[in-house]
Amino acid sequence: VQLQASGGGLGQTGGSLRLSCAASGFTFDHYAIGWFRQAPGKEREGVSCISGWGGRTYDADSAKDRFTISRDNAKNTAYLQMTDLKPEDTAVYYCAAAPSLAKCRDVVVTRGNDMEYWGKGTLVTVSS
Repeated sequence: VQLQASGGGLGQTGGSLRLSCAASGFTFDHYAIGWFRQAPGKEREGVSCISGWGGRTYDADSAKDRFTISRDNAKNTAYLQMTDLKPEDTAVYYCAAAPSLAKCRDVVVTRGNDMEYWGKGTLVTVSS
């Protein structure tokens, strides 16, 4: 099983970045995908979740109105489109898989760790 986040880099305040999460080794469309982030010196927090078939999403307050989660099951890839970037978005971003959207949402809300699979992160740095 592998989840690999990519697309991070240096962004500017007000700019946009799109992160990708490439998955392999499991039945991708059977799992919800979540994006999480960890800023320097802070605990990891959940950002967004999307259901296995892509029809339902859940966004944490930090993501609402600025970030959009999506997925392409034909490519076994999930995305996080980030717009109106802020310096406080600077963090390592991780993608992870859970058996259901409800589980992913629970992990986001409770700041838990109980996603079934975790990937390596990608660093996003937003300059002011």
